[in-house]
Amino acid sequence: MEHLSQAISALDWRALAQSLDDLGYALTPRLLDAETCAALAALYADDGRFRSTVTMARHGFGKGEYRYFAYPLPVMVQALRTALYPHLAHIANEWSERLGLSDIWPNTHEALLARCHAFGQPRPTPLLLRYRTGDYNCLHQDLYGPIHFPLQAVVMLSPDDAYTGGALTLVENRPRMQSRVEVVPIRQGQIALIPVRDKPRLSSTGWSKSAMRHGVSTVLSGERQTLGVIFHDAS
Repeated sequence: MEHLSQAISALDWRALAQSLDDLGYALTPRLLDAETCAALAALYADDGRFRSTVTMARHGFGKGEYRYFAYPLPVMVQALRTALYPHLAHIANEWSERLGLSDIWPNTHEALLARCHAFGQPRPTPLLLRYRTGDYNCLHQDLYGPIHFPLQAVVMLSPDDAYTGGALTLVENRPRMQSRVEVVPIRQGQIALIPVRDKPRLSSTGWSKSAMRHGVSTVLSGERQTLGVIFHDAS
């Protein structure tokens, strides 16, 4: 896991932050190899790894299924959470400063979890998502409680030729303007960094919030699996 941590630290975080400003998302190079992605995807069948399973159609969320990991998290999932967080916390604190907010996010993920648990949010939120032909995920935000860290990560686990359709899609609801849509061209082993609820937007009057939602378009063929890495825990 040390290699993964080093690779994450070596990323061009200034460029990733700029991409979040410009496009509403940032996409890393391929950080996980095919074998690691397959091993993570295979965990879906291990009932003992998960605290709950959600069938999206039952709740009107879309069509498909996802499973929330239980603690302790798999080693790779924990490593991703721990290694990504400090860099994202730096971006999140810059966002808070731009917007004049009092939110100051701690430098370590352990400290963020302590804050979540103090506010009654003790349940882990990393999850595996599985979509098959005809499945989709409606636009949504992953909040889970009063403490919600502003950024999250999506890791593509499926090979590039394992499915068609199923685009990770972002919609930015811009104040007094029409909404903007972006499709994230994520490939196996890459990590997409996206906002959880909103992002700063610069206009002629200064910085303001733009509400963000994300979803997945209909899978036209095959099977699509991703790992969602959310940094705050749930109530």
